[in-house]
Amino acid sequence: MTSESALQWLRLSMVHGIGPMLGRRLLAAIGGIEALWAATGDELRAVDGMGQQLVASLSSTHLSQAEQIMNQCADQQIGILCPDDAQWPVALASVEDAPLILFYHGDPACLSHLPMLAMVGARRASREGRVLTRRWSRYFTAHDIAIVSGMAFGIDAAAHAGALEEQGITIAVLGCGLLALTEEQQRQVEAIAERGCVISEFLPAQSARPEHFPRRNRVIAGLAQATVVMEADIRSGSLITARLAGEYGRDVFAVPGSVLADNHAGCHRLIRDGAILLERAEELLVQLGLHADKTTQLHAGKQYHPADAEEAGILMAMRGEAVHLDLLAETCGLTLPELSPILLRLELQGVIERLPGSRYLLATELSDT
Repeated sequence: MTSESALQWLRLSMVHGIGPMLGRRLLAAIGGIEALWAATGDELRAVDGMGQQLVASLSSTHLSQAEQIMNQCADQQIGILCPDDAQWPVALASVEDAPLILFYHGDPACLSHLPMLAMVGARRASREGRVLTRRWSRYFTAHDIAIVSGMAFGIDAAAHAGALEEQGITIAVLGCGLLALTEEQQRQVEAIAERGCVISEFLPAQSARPEHFPRRNRVIAGLAQATVVMEADIRSGSLITARLAGEYGRDVFAVPGSVLADNHAGCHRLIRDGAILLERAEELLVQLGLHADKTTQLHAGKQYHPADAEEAGILMAMRGEAVHLDLLAETCGLTLPELSPILLRLELQGVIERLPGSRYLLATELSDT
């Protein structure tokens, strides 16, 4: 699972103080990974950024240390990729601060699938945000778009789940090593690896740290041809992903929400700063130059035909957003005793979802016939 070249790149990645940009600059100056270890101290010091301390660190790094990690990965069915490998993600070739090495579990061929879309957002996402993300992820996956996200709670988890439900390709980028996972995360990894791939630039046993997540976010941004921020407040790390995606020349989309809700403030800032406002999933296909397959419906399950005009009016009032019970009654001209049994029946049929705070959300597509 690991090439000889990847072993050498792994050795370089383990040198303390040499990151992706300096590592690539060093290899370009020296003549490649094979020539690196035969270079003299004077040749190394001549490279911009290589001081005496870094030269000493490089010289003290032994191949046996990388071999130990490689053997550990082989025992745990973890693969290792380097930029010299044929399966290295094509999209990362143009990213100058891309990782020097990637550890993976799953199918590495998925890493070069085209097109690829990053779906990111808040960990503490609203129920509406998670429902919409899952629904849109299924729709994009049905159009052969691979979904990339960070396997965190909230929006990330919903994005992966939607792709898996559609039996499509999804890629998770971790902010820790592949062996530093909780039991729940391990189950997520196995589910994603069945049809996609889970990757990390961190050594297998390396635990998650706050400074790891911006590094993870740059990989998400670099892999995908476009990034959509589904729901985010001003402090959300997904705004870092969006900024990096823009710097890499990728399209950035943001989904708007209520101005009264803080959890949409980050998306609104992105739109103000030039991100593409995204109100419907179909609009993204147009922006990416893809054609929507009219046989592919954007809904959570089968289409539903309202039983009567009263029921149709209730469901039409829910199209596009969650609606509070009181507003629903007022809009439809019904009393709460009249409305409540209809809502209960629709909820039991799976046509609508009841959300916290007496709000209701349409959970399927309405039939036009």
